[in-house]
Amino acid sequence: MPADVPLRFATAITARRAAAVVAVLPLLLALVLIGFLGEGERDQRPTDSLPRDLDSTLATQLATELGEKSGEDDQDVAIILFDADEELTADQVTDIEQAVSAVGAAPQQLSVATDRTAAFVVVPVAAASATDTIDAVDELRTTLEREVPDGVNAQVTGPAGIQADLAKVFDGANTRLLLATAGVVALLLVITYRSPVLWLVPLLVVGIADRLAAILATRVMAALDVAWNESTVGILSVLVFGAGTNYALLLISRYRDELGREESRHRAMAAALRRTFEPVLASATTVVLGLLSLLLSLTPSTRGLGLACAIGIVVAAFFVLVVLPATLVLFGRWVFWPRTPRVGAVALAERPSLWRRVGSVVEARPALLVVGTTLVLAALAVGLFRVETGLGRSEQFLEKPEAIAAAERLAESFPAGTSSPTEVLTRDDPAAVLAAVEQDGSVDSARITAEGGGLARIDVILDAEPGSASARSAVGDLRAAVADFEDTHVGGEEAVALDERDGASRDRGLILPVILGIVLLALVLLLRSIVAPVLLVATVLATYGASMGLSWWIFTGPLGFSALDVSVPLFAFLFLVALGVDYNIFLVTRAREEARDHGTRAGMLRALAATGGVITSAGILLGAVFAVLGVLPLVVLAQLGLVVCLGVLLDTLVVRTVLVPALALLLGDRFWWPSTIPR
Repeated sequence: MPADVPLRFATAITARRAAAVVAVLPLLLALVLIGFLGEGERDQRPTDSLPRDLDSTLATQLATELGEKSGEDDQDVAIILFDADEELTADQVTDIEQAVSAVGAAPQQLSVATDRTAAFVVVPVAAASATDTIDAVDELRTTLEREVPDGVNAQVTGPAGIQADLAKVFDGANTRLLLATAGVVALLLVITYRSPVLWLVPLLVVGIADRLAAILATRVMAALDVAWNESTVGILSVLVFGAGTNYALLLISRYRDELGREESRHRAMAAALRRTFEPVLASATTVVLGLLSLLLSLTPSTRGLGLACAIGIVVAAFFVLVVLPATLVLFGRWVFWPRTPRVGAVALAERPSLWRRVGSVVEARPALLVVGTTLVLAALAVGLFRVETGLGRSEQFLEKPEAIAAAERLAESFPAGTSSPTEVLTRDDPAAVLAAVEQDGSVDSARITAEGGGLARIDVILDAEPGSASARSAVGDLRAAVADFEDTHVGGEEAVALDERDGASRDRGLILPVILGIVLLALVLLLRSIVAPVLLVATVLATYGASMGLSWWIFTGPLGFSALDVSVPLFAFLFLVALGVDYNIFLVTRAREEARDHGTRAGMLRALAATGGVITSAGILLGAVFAVLGVLPLVVLAQLGLVVCLGVLLDTLVVRTVLVPALALLLGDRFWWPSTIPR
């Protein structure tokens, strides 16, 4: 980018006459869109969260087609479980049959366990939308509370019950997440700026950017028919707040420094923006391209997340590089009160501080610190080689809902797969397929449950415990049993879980190298160097390995999980590598700037002193924002939040503070090879 482009841009939007228009007009337009446009809408499809073209996805497509042809496309099934501490008496069974009639099922469909401690019945419920399913399941539960006999418990599970409880998990969740995120950001901005006023400006600008990003992203996805799910907008908010406030911290830190040199706040902001523009633009572009790499995923909702978050980063960068500078110069220096910057104040790079002392320690023993920090990161990364993915159904919620508890109780008295039968969908001869299924030794029972339009569904109860290795093996055996049929596919919960593992493995093998390539290319173009980008990417990889390894010990130790969700390694890699490059860019571009006047060694130490505080504040803020994902009751989001939080803290407190400066001091001018720094 020509050197005068950022200067002309910065001068134009911060000029005395232009600033008010540049600040107020986008904010008013955004508020109008937020108030009157609203988020986009799209009907979710059964295949939105399933990997494209895998067996369970093809089975789901056939099931949808069968439902349309048989007139049952707007129905799902719930399983009502009745259980007692002791054996059910004949009178209780009679009363249960009356309750079954009250909810619209035939009493003769009631199945009583051989130990007579439980019974269940399958009931069709409305499922035209998530709201319909929730209402139908709530109505079932209300009726059962009234009709169930004394001494008997009644719980609703099955596909409809689980879907309803999952939908309830997200009822108001995005609002809670937004409020928690905004609260954490506000608190940390107050602590960072130590001003009762200043924190309001970036929080207001980034908050409006977040709501506008949610509207634009969902509208674009709806127009392009791109899938998204309940967690997409929540993750989008976390990313916009995290990245937006990071960029704002860098800009405001540089603005404060320039106010110590310039009497005019307009010229000071122009200078700050000119020097901030390139690293922030490079960082945002890298993150956007990294997020767009998710478009290569097999899973539609993952592609939607990548597109939504990319739009969010573009909006956040625009508001921080255009709206925030213009807004800040509308206020006088008093906005920094009580730490109002004065002309002639010592610059951050020359001021005595903790970061200058850290730089002195690094300067004294760079080789020792490179070896020491590398060994620490390697030790933390040991757990990475033990990571297993694939959470069982009962482990996917931080608080176990009724449908999951009922499914577990159902498995105690009936075959393990009763609550969620494996489904075989076929266009072939149903009788022949059924005969092949019944010959499989892992099948407890199987029956044809629907036919129409040349399609049929066979519900299969497996002997294996849901979510276990034996269940995955049983699905493989079942697929082998029907492999000779041309258009027969195995679906259901266990088959989906197996295919999700395969799809996630394929995505990691393709997308992770693409993300690394994007980050490396961005650093090469920005720094005009080979050595520095390779070393910086290596440090980011070390941070990812260490955070994953440390998280694994935490998950399997104090938290008691058996595995990570299949999506966590990919998303954690994306956020840690793509966002972690921010801090590389902020530190190293400042070091390159300082090296022109002071040389590489002194320039890196001055850059550490100047950016140490803002990078640490930004890292703590970003880590805390991702940790807020834990307010949502899904384990996958809590796991992702913890991995990214630990990784960002390691990156800012260890890698960016010690390892990168030590590497630069060891290599000297060779750090920038093959380019040279003009003095």
